[in-house]
Amino acid sequence: MSTCKHICPSANTCMDTHRLSTPLLLSLSDSTELPTRIPPGHTYTAKATQISPHKQLHSSSLSCLCWDMSLYSFGLEPLSCHTWNKDRTQIAVSPNNNVVNIYEKNGKEWVKIHELTEHSGRITGIDWAPESNRIVTCASDRNAYVWTLKDGVWKPTLVLVRINRAATCVKWSPLENKFALGSGARLISVCYFEKENDWWLSKHIKKPICSTVLSLDWHPNNILLAAGSADFHCRVFSAYIKDIEDKPGPTAWGAKMPFGEVLMEHKDCGGWVHSVSFSPVGDQLACVAHNSSITVVDAAQAKEVTQLTTDHLPLLSVLYVSPTELVAAGHDCCPYQFTYKGPGALEFVKKLDIPKQTSKASMSAMQHFRNLDKKATDEESNEMGNLHQNSITQLCVVSGKKAKVEKYSSVGLDGAIVIWDFKH
Repeated sequence: MSTCKHICPSANTCMDTHRLSTPLLLSLSDSTELPTRIPPGHTYTAKATQISPHKQLHSSSLSCLCWDMSLYSFGLEPLSCHTWNKDRTQIAVSPNNNVVNIYEKNGKEWVKIHELTEHSGRITGIDWAPESNRIVTCASDRNAYVWTLKDGVWKPTLVLVRINRAATCVKWSPLENKFALGSGARLISVCYFEKENDWWLSKHIKKPICSTVLSLDWHPNNILLAAGSADFHCRVFSAYIKDIEDKPGPTAWGAKMPFGEVLMEHKDCGGWVHSVSFSPVGDQLACVAHNSSITVVDAAQAKEVTQLTTDHLPLLSVLYVSPTELVAAGHDCCPYQFTYKGPGALEFVKKLDIPKQTSKASMSAMQHFRNLDKKATDEESNEMGNLHQNSITQLCVVSGKKAKVEKYSSVGLDGAIVIWDFKH
């Protein structure tokens, strides 16, 4: 069975494949309304400053008028995860199945060039190492593969992760000499390449994890590993492997770092910890949980915990975009900006989205009262006033470093990818 399928973007391909592989660019003028449903395989770009000042905007959107973004739709299936290559000319996405699709930027179009099809279960995590150009994938089939590009074809190598439950997330370390994999087996597999036997091995971090590991993030020093799990805990472990790296120096999180050492454990995150993110220097750790809260643990301030419970739906992904600013998104279908300036100073800043502009149409009295009765609204449309029309599942840096992110991307259950500019 072929493990990688190369797809030619020529016009001789079938209509469905060609339609999904070559999105059409749609340009919006001042008078064009912002669409809420993008046809599959199409691209839509918008600039917030192009919105006519005569159009009525919701007050919450006035702070967003300096934002640019591009929305791409690669199909109707939900996008569960995504990752970018080093120069951001290619993107790997999974449409909520056992396949990873790789698209390449060709002018203003995204063309599908590869399909990675080795997994038999739903893909749950993808990460693309920028320097070594290797892709790691994990899935509900309890397997992980490291993909290497040889002669224009992606070749998979099976990793000995040694788990008996589904894999849930995966993340390359900053130096790309190892990666961490979370699973439903209540453990973390830290995997590294053993040159003597030419295979990928794993070491397990088990205690004191009591439930499924849902999220991972690496400290900039390549040693510490943050993990959020379904037992409402957020932890920082040592993932030091003496066979492949030098002994680490002390950090704000601790000095003794044998493999598996717990350097921080926050026991009251309030719900499943969907995402964790270290700050640019690694002294703070942010996490978002299913109780709609965002928490920052500050190792530079004696591991002081600051928690903010929002009035939004639960957040699923959090990302540091500067030393003091964070972006988080989730079931509200739009990203939010937060700022952290020290213990007790975690605040919500604003919503980062452009609301849909609607035109009022005539409506009969019967339709008016039917909508009030069935939907508790007098509007006929079922569409949301956001670019994403369903939950955002993941955020990823597109341009810049964590210390100053210039662009970031979001994928959602609506099958769309949005690339956002962040204005510092």
